[in-house]
Amino acid sequence: MASAPQPDGRDTAPFHPPKRLLDALSDAPDGPVRSWLEALPDTVVHLLDAWELTPERVVTPGGRGSLVALVREADGTPAALKLPVPGPGAERERAALAHWDGWGAARLLRADPSTGALLIERLSSAVSVRSLPEAKALLEAAGTVRRLWVPPPDEHPFGTVAERTGEGHAVEPLLPTGSWAAEARPLVEEAVELRAELLAEPPETVLLHGDFRQGKVLAGERAPWLTVGPAPLVGERAYDLAQLVLDRCEDLAAGPGPAAAARRRVAKLADSLDVDRDRLRGWTLYRAVETGLHRARTGDRSRAELLLEFAGWL
Repeated sequence: MASAPQPDGRDTAPFHPPKRLLDALSDAPDGPVRSWLEALPDTVVHLLDAWELTPERVVTPGGRGSLVALVREADGTPAALKLPVPGPGAERERAALAHWDGWGAARLLRADPSTGALLIERLSSAVSVRSLPEAKALLEAAGTVRRLWVPPPDEHPFGTVAERTGEGHAVEPLLPTGSWAAEARPLVEEAVELRAELLAEPPETVLLHGDFRQGKVLAGERAPWLTVGPAPLVGERAYDLAQLVLDRCEDLAAGPGPAAAARRRVAKLADSLDVDRDRLRGWTLYRAVETGLHRARTGDRSRAELLLEFAGWL
């Protein structure tokens, strides 16, 4: 879209939402989300002007829960302007980034409570630890996530692992019908039992990233690797680490002895971060089953089968 230069030379042309975001919100009913989406171009223009930002481009294809635009501050510093879809997740992300204050994560530069907008330190979205060989990627990712595991602030807005894995996210309602359901049921039952056991005596309560995986660890200038895109909650480290165990599980499936390799990955990550092996194994199995059933419900049968197979290896 053509630019509209301002007197100070800055470009404040509106940014339109990318297709992925529009598709994700296409069925949103009238209400806060629909109003937010319709006002989004004007909101971006307002923030560019209020924060004296020069726009570069919208990140595409982007995510399904926010618009992210690459910008520069008045002094030329590169940054990322993020406008999350309205909801509690936006405030939780702001609170987590503010609490970490750049320790292991992209630094929060500004926040606008009225729109939920965040101005965040810009990292290299094209370079994540996923680009590294598997062993090196796991090492760098583990070293990064351990910095995030700090005591949560007082009066925090974060939910708990028990809440996230409870009503609305429990695995039983996700079980598909048909013959495949019968094959998956033993794993589902084990996952449910493990969740109950793990939540009965949690060993710690720290701030967690909540959606940690290799693709969320990007190259930076202030530090070699920093995380982005948290879905923060509080709980034990093993829950956060489980998603990293599942990362690139297709690589294990394609290699020799995948079951033994999966168990070695659990042991290696647990030992390197002083996490109990059994608890990491339990949360990894639970998250593999949970994610696998979600994939099945959305029609991604091949990925669902791979995740459930990985759960079986554990």
